[in-house]
Amino acid sequence: MRIFDPHIHMTSRTTDDYERMAAAGVRALVEPAFWLGQPRTAVETFVDYFDSLVGWEPFRASQFGIRHHATIALNPKEANDPRCAGVIDVLPRYLDKEGVVAVGEIGYDSMTAAEDEAFAAQLALAVEYELPALVHTPHRDKARGTERSLKVVAESGIEPGRVLIDHLNEVTVGIVRESGCWLGFSIYPDTKMSPPRMVEILKEYGTERMLVNSAADWGRSDPLLTRATADLMLESGFSADDVDQVLWRNPVEFYGQSGKLDLDDVAPEALFEGNSILRGGS
Repeated sequence: MRIFDPHIHMTSRTTDDYERMAAAGVRALVEPAFWLGQPRTAVETFVDYFDSLVGWEPFRASQFGIRHHATIALNPKEANDPRCAGVIDVLPRYLDKEGVVAVGEIGYDSMTAAEDEAFAAQLALAVEYELPALVHTPHRDKARGTERSLKVVAESGIEPGRVLIDHLNEVTVGIVRESGCWLGFSIYPDTKMSPPRMVEILKEYGTERMLVNSAADWGRSDPLLTRATADLMLESGFSADDVDQVLWRNPVEFYGQSGKLDLDDVAPEALFEGNSILRGGS
């Protein structure tokens, strides 16, 4: 089984997590820029963070045969802090870099005027740099936040097929499916989706344009929940091809629109011996 986690925050995870993920079948991932949990007080701190996303983390992942990509943006929560306003001005230097496959996470946290401005400005950057966009839907008032997100996306002129609306649930899946955007689901304990709920959504709506991620970060989360969802899909009657579509081909197709997805020489299987990785065949 091969797994592409399209949304995981490895900056917050340990090297042991990389090893466990590789053993579970994770061969590639995308790490979106996000809120680190501690308010950042200067643009320079974002620069250091972005440098890590395009430099250190790809190296760390490569030690376990995992291909690391990133999305870069001013996240919605920090868009409300005037000290972070200049971050949008430094984004262009990163959007051209190798391995940056989308603008994100962008969207809403509290649905403020400042978030409106940052959301629209970064969708415009996605259009200018011909990149997909990864949209974060708010944790509170999710239905209204998702509807508002789709309206801003429509107003931006970006093609819906180049937009991934993430952190969806049973309430929001229908309206996003009708919009033509891609649908993202975070399998995350307590606050988002569970593998059984995800499988029921796939039974009802099918596997087209569906992406499943762990969104693992500094909170209570599990980077192996993509594999748990894949296993439950098989136990519930989905075929191996269905699993491959949701857990590999769909994220490859979506982020591949950037023209910067690099999966050359990614091993479909990996066997570990001590601290070394032995690449396997297909």
